[in-house]
Amino acid sequence: MSLRDEEIQSLGEQGWFTRASFLGEANARALHAEAKARVEAGLLRPAGIRRGADHSLNRDIRGDFITWVKPEEQGSALSRLRDAYAALGETLSTEAYLGLGRFDLQLAWYPGSGERYARHFDAFPGQSNRRVTAIYYLNPDWVPAHGGLLRLYLEGGTVDVEPTLDRLLVFLSERIEHEVLPAHGPRLALTAWFYGRNAG
Repeated sequence: MSLRDEEIQSLGEQGWFTRASFLGEANARALHAEAKARVEAGLLRPAGIRRGADHSLNRDIRGDFITWVKPEEQGSALSRLRDAYAALGETLSTEAYLGLGRFDLQLAWYPGSGERYARHFDAFPGQSNRRVTAIYYLNPDWVPAHGGLLRLYLEGGTVDVEPTLDRLLVFLSERIEHEVLPAHGPRLALTAWFYGRNAG
C-alpha cells in the first residue's frame, strides 16, 4: 500500500485526507454483507461516551451501536480489512513519519432514525493517546437524504464527508474535531484508531 503525494501533503498541512475507493467495490460489498449480518444477529451494543469510571450512555450525544473486531478473527472480509489497516498504519509511519503502533478496530451502526454523534475529538487528554483515526464506510445505497455525514471542524471552516461505500477517511485524532450529523438511513462504518509505538 502506498499513499499519494497529495494525501501525504493534505495530512501534513490540513490534518486529514479522504480516498473515494480504498478496497474496491467487490471487497466493500463483502464487508457490507458481513457487517450487516452482525447487526442482524444482535451482536452490537449501544455505544457509550468517555471511558473508565466516567463511562456512560447518553443517546442524545451518541446514538450508534458498536462491536469490536478482534485481531484473532481470520478468514473473513473483516479480517482482510484489518490486514489492510495494518498495512495503512505501516505506510503512514514510513511515508508520513507518524510512528504508529497497534490499533483498535470498531464496527459502528446508526439505525437511521436521526441518531448522531456530537462534536468531539477522538483523543483523550493525558493518556496513552490515539494518534490517527481511519474510517471506512460501508453504505452502498447512500443518498444525501440519508444524512449521516461526518463533519470535520478545520481552521478554515467545516468539511462534510459523505459516508459512501468504499470511502476511506484518515485524520489526526488529536487535531481534528468532528461530529456525525443525524443519520436518516442505516449507516455502517469500520473505524481504526492507531496509537503511537510506545502506547500501552
